[in-house]
Amino acid sequence: SVHPNKNLSNFFLKVSGDSMNGAGIYDGDLLLVDRSLDATNGKIIIAAVHGELTVKCLIEKNKKKYLAPENQKYRPIEITEEQDIVVWGVVTNVIHKV
Repeated sequence: SVHPNKNLSNFFLKVSGDSMNGAGIYDGDLLLVDRSLDATNGKIIIAAVHGELTVKCLIEKNKKKYLAPENQKYRPIEITEEQDIVVWGVVTNVIHKV
């Protein structure tokens, strides 16, 4: 599993892919991520799923949690005990190229 440096409160990540286009997050954008914020229902988060980083919306529904994309081409990932998922932080800002 991936364990980021817990002393680093804010960091930038560059987006690769189109799974969050519906939320205004596009391939090549920079995301500002805050590790000090709680990942709660409806927040866009960065998570490591089996060691691979992903940006998704955290959804809690019917006592289950999901990492949900904002693009109908992709399916939500249900968070279960069997999965190796580590939340890295909450996305607070998106920087686009002009």
